[in-house]
Amino acid sequence: MVYKLFFFLLRVKTAILRRWWKLSGRLLFKANGIVADVMPTLYGLPIISVKPNSKISIGKGVVLCSDPRFTDLGVTHPVIIRTLRPNAKISIGAGSGISGAVICAAVAVEIGSECLLGADVQIFDTDFHPVAAENRRFNKSSDNVKCAPVVIEDNVFLGAGSKIMKGVRIGRNSVIGAGAVVAKDIPSNSIAVGNPARVIGQVPT
Repeated sequence: MVYKLFFFLLRVKTAILRRWWKLSGRLLFKANGIVADVMPTLYGLPIISVKPNSKISIGKGVVLCSDPRFTDLGVTHPVIIRTLRPNAKISIGAGSGISGAVICAAVAVEIGSECLLGADVQIFDTDFHPVAAENRRFNKSSDNVKCAPVVIEDNVFLGAGSKIMKGVRIGRNSVIGAGAVVAKDIPSNSIAVGNPARVIGQVPT
């Protein structure tokens, strides 16, 4: 009897949390001017920050998981989606699922439809700081910090902990292994692993 009551209360708590995430998520998206075809399914609240005159758009059927109880591997932090400069763009295609990933755009990050982003993936289109030693910590000038758009085409699977660096395009249907560091383009239907990531096979089609 006690166990039944315990699990009943857990279900009630989860139902209340889901309603809270849905309500507060709507407010969060509206406050940041996010364009969403349909409100994403939220497991936990993401961290979102948007620079003036930049844009984040999210397609229909996207799932953002920020709570470790709702994804097999768990996540170490909430989903983080940030534009870093005016006019930057982030787009997430319909039907994509994202678990605890970080997506930062100074220029543009485009994620296609039906993509899977495993736990703690990082995608960024900037070096964040200049290479030159002088004043590196505080120099945020767009003239000194290298940036280049990132494109993840449709139906790409990014394994847990993988990092996608500036200027990279990953072709449709490709699979990136856990922990890989992708610094160069990956063709469609490829399997790539390692640091730096290299193609080791082809996805059956």
